[in-house]
Amino acid sequence: MHQAPILITGAAQRIGLYCAKAFHKQGYPVVISYRRHRPLVDELQASGIDCIQADFADAQGVQHFIETIKQRYSSLRAIIHNASDWHSDQDGELADVFDAMMAIHAKAPLLVNQALAPMLNSDRADIVHMTDFVAQTGSAKHMAYAASKAALENLTLSLARKLAPKVKVNAIAPALICFNDGDDAAYRQKTLDKSLLGIEPGEQEVFKTLDWLLKSDYVTGRIIHLDGGRHLNLP
Repeated sequence: MHQAPILITGAAQRIGLYCAKAFHKQGYPVVISYRRHRPLVDELQASGIDCIQADFADAQGVQHFIETIKQRYSSLRAIIHNASDWHSDQDGELADVFDAMMAIHAKAPLLVNQALAPMLNSDRADIVHMTDFVAQTGSAKHMAYAASKAALENLTLSLARKLAPKVKVNAIAPALICFNDGDDAAYRQKTLDKSLLGIEPGEQEVFKTLDWLLKSDYVTGRIIHLDGGRHLNLP
């Protein structure tokens, strides 16, 4: 029987890219979205990962992506919402920043889920939202971003109710997962000190959690916090 693919949005870099490759290595068909073309997209396509361009900040971009998925596939194993952007409240007019963050992190996942959930018809089917540690704590400089991730966590609860028992719906809320190449030593140490475990866990930690959720038969409507105990180490 043909295996239904795992859909991962925003998977042409960092955590999404790692997870797309890892699931593909396990033998799953994988389809990803990407916002901007880069040479890596051609490499992924050549390796057998289907890559679809989509701008989730734009309503027409979301609709085009949905229609493309429907045209190419008859079913899906899972939808993993990883597409994200990270703007501070000073990156423009606050109203515009707020609208952009809500569009990418809440509106687009809701529309994609509503349209594609009927395609989740395997024995095990999953939706997973990638949120953020700050959804629970807030952020003085990234209020719009934090609010949009909190909205996505609330959608996790609503969709878990709506789609049960056919589809499990969960969220993963990471704190530090991996540093950027340009992060200096002082910043790295300051960030490591925020958690109890004091490590940079790497992208594999997210993949292990995703893999566990997809294999579980009895977890839905949960926010899985990957924060190394940071929630216990707040001032």
